[in-house]
Amino acid sequence: MKIDEIDRRILLELLKDSRLSMRELAKKVNLSAPSVAERVRKLESEGIIEGYTLDINYKKLGLGIECLVEVTLKNGEYERFKKFIERDSRAVFCYRIAGRACYMVKLRLAALHELEEFINEVINYAETVSHIILSEVKMKNSSLEQL
Repeated sequence: MKIDEIDRRILLELLKDSRLSMRELAKKVNLSAPSVAERVRKLESEGIIEGYTLDINYKKLGLGIECLVEVTLKNGEYERFKKFIERDSRAVFCYRIAGRACYMVKLRLAALHELEEFINEVINYAETVSHIILSEVKMKNSSLEQL
C-alpha cells in the first residue's frame, strides 16, 4: 500500500505516543478526528499498523543487564536451537543473520551468571560470542523518513 504524507505524519505521531486519542492525533496532523480515525483503521486493516506497544523499564523490574550473543551452530543444529530459544524467557529477540554467526540473540538478565547459564545450555551444539550492552543510543530519526 502506498501511503501519503498525512499517513506518514500519523505514523510518526503514533510512534512518539501510541496512546494519543483520535482528537489529539487529528490536531497534530491538521485533519478532522473522523478522517484520522478512518486513516488509522485503514493502516491497521492493511497491516501497516500491526499493534500498539508498551515500553517497560526492565531495570526497575530487576532485569538491568542486556547483552547480544552471536550464536554459531555446530553441525547444522538449527531446529534444536530454534526450539530452545523460542522457549527461553531471557531472550528478547533472535535473528537469523548472514556472516560468521548464525543467529544474533538479545538477552535481558538480572545477573551475569544467567549469561553463563545460557552459554552452558548451548555449548554442546553452538559457539557463542557475548557483548554486554553498556548504553543505548536513542535514535532521533525513523525509517518512515525514507518514504
